[in-house]
Amino acid sequence: MAANNGQRLHVADDEESQSNATKIPPVFCTPDPETWMIDPRKQTTSEMWGLNELLTLDLWRASVGELVGTAVLVFMLDTIVISTIQSDIKLPNLVLSILAAIIITILLLAVHPVSGGHINPIISFSAALVGLISMSRAVAYIAAQCLGATLGALALKAVVSSTIEETFSLGGCTITVIAPGINGPVTIGLSMDQALWLEIFCSFIFLFASIWMAYDHRQASVLGHVLVFTIVGVVLGLLVFVSTTVTTEKGYAGAGMNPARCLGPAIVRGGHLWDGHWVFWAGPTIACAIFYLYTKIIPSQHHKSKAYDHDFFNVMKVTLGGDHITK
Repeated sequence: MAANNGQRLHVADDEESQSNATKIPPVFCTPDPETWMIDPRKQTTSEMWGLNELLTLDLWRASVGELVGTAVLVFMLDTIVISTIQSDIKLPNLVLSILAAIIITILLLAVHPVSGGHINPIISFSAALVGLISMSRAVAYIAAQCLGATLGALALKAVVSSTIEETFSLGGCTITVIAPGINGPVTIGLSMDQALWLEIFCSFIFLFASIWMAYDHRQASVLGHVLVFTIVGVVLGLLVFVSTTVTTEKGYAGAGMNPARCLGPAIVRGGHLWDGHWVFWAGPTIACAIFYLYTKIIPSQHHKSKAYDHDFFNVMKVTLGGDHITK
């Protein structure tokens, strides 16, 4: 989304040149609610859920951007995971975190003009809950992200040896692994409840400490999308480092914080990558729900999400025949 006149740097203006019917809902480029909002009371239930968007070419073009972006993300991140561990360098977790922060920032900048820059089901689902995009668009994005993650994992499988694929599980998300022991193979890693709590905490911190800035038009406008993307990348990198070092458990690959990235290698590689895979979906889902409740509880002057068209609470009120919409 090029800035108008080639001069505007703040994120809020990125979508002005497109019509309301076809513009890509800005997630990392949140505009002032007064200019973006369409009165939900004038919309039908299907429009509130975004079902009309499923018939628009714009949605599917944007979904292609999510597919390609997530495919590249999985290929690059999983390659980084394998290379940093295989190279036997000191503090591989730190190097991995720094490289992950860089590649995530670059990919967000690349995908942002096409779809708003999600490449993560956490972002798409939470954006739908707070009302920045419709639930239908979120579902389409998440489906594209999962397909893209699978293609990225297939691409990685095609270029690495079978030994590396087996040793490093295609760089996928693991909670436990089978390792050789004195009396035969043993399972090492983290317990499911510990992994779930870590997934919830890290996913919520990700939303609270970085995505929050993108969702609030005031911060997004002041900081600009380049700085916002950089903060998102840095926060994710820090969380990767923390989650992989705080437990000191071999076999645990750290908090996934991106269910699609975990799904791709699991589909392609299979095996133990499916063990506890539900954690990488349940944790972020719970975190998104908690984050949404948080945005509804805090004073409205501190966050503007309630003003957006597809706010989940408003959508449900309309669906259930409510008489008024919460502004």
